[in-house]
Amino acid sequence: LGFVGRWNSKNAKCVLEDLRKYFRFVGTRIRTGMGEKPELRAITQQQYYTQQQQYQTQESHSVILVTAGYDHTIRFWEALSGICSRTIQHPDSQVNRLCISPDKRYLAAAGNQHIRLYDINSSNPNPITSFDGHTGNVTAVGFHCEGKWMVTGSEDAPVNDVAIHPNQGELISCDQKGSIKIWDLGENSCTHELIPEEDVPMRSVTVAIDGSMLVAANNKGNCYVWEMSNNRDFTDLEPLTTFSAHKKYITRCLLSPDVKHLATCSADTTVKIWSTVNHEFELDKELKGHQRWVWDCAFSADSAYLVTASSDHVARLWELQQGETIRQYNGHHKAAVCVALNDLSIGS
Repeated sequence: LGFVGRWNSKNAKCVLEDLRKYFRFVGTRIRTGMGEKPELRAITQQQYYTQQQQYQTQESHSVILVTAGYDHTIRFWEALSGICSRTIQHPDSQVNRLCISPDKRYLAAAGNQHIRLYDINSSNPNPITSFDGHTGNVTAVGFHCEGKWMVTGSEDAPVNDVAIHPNQGELISCDQKGSIKIWDLGENSCTHELIPEEDVPMRSVTVAIDGSMLVAANNKGNCYVWEMSNNRDFTDLEPLTTFSAHKKYITRCLLSPDVKHLATCSADTTVKIWSTVNHEFELDKELKGHQRWVWDCAFSADSAYLVTASSDHVARLWELQQGETIRQYNGHHKAAVCVALNDLSIGS
């Protein structure tokens, strides 16, 4: 159940037609296999942090925290006080996923068949543009590291989640049939396909910001980990470990910005934090407090905090060293299923 595409963010047109069976993309300056090949760039963690800080203008130093869900609203929060500072109505459908552009100017909201793009710094409650073309629920959305394009995944083909490789030249997708695929955007082709458990839907994928590790999680509560090495022309994968993270459905897995921890969200109402040290993935913390399914999570930039969204209508801010909730965000009237966070440092 998933279709993906890359979109031009100025004219809302889909490009990379050869991948239309799987993806949709949006971008202001797109390099495709029909023209210039995307450069596969191996980067270090420090290079990534430096690159991200270049987009932090003086006006965008504030913490942007957004949640959305089945009450057809998008809510902006003051992270430390827990006060809802702005509410945007999303009447078309529920909101499945959120993503904030690297420059903190735009918010992409993925719903049923449409992606709406909002101006974060404007009081205008209406989207500045919409991206149409999907025929089912849009379940994944992500921005190029410089905001040049956007990728979305949907239930109109078998894709459940999409992650952009830090080299910006590859995508990683997972699908309802249980496969994980790596796509070369320059060649418009699939270069790797992994099937850890046949016919067990693979629900979520996450890639380390330095491109060193890939983690995928499935409906049985299992996580699969691969070491990734990026040469100029291709990515190599080496299996590292497999472990059972939850006894129930995993809804989201996410590596922290410092790549020291993995967060897994589950239908069992918990979030678990796993240590990636020595690739052993030992349980570090179990975050308890939500009363229903936990659908999504987002790390702070310093990896010290985690925000979670749940079917219990509540989002929570966790301090990870102690594993405790330090703030609740109350206001949704139905399930909160997605969260986006873009910050310099919470609590600094």
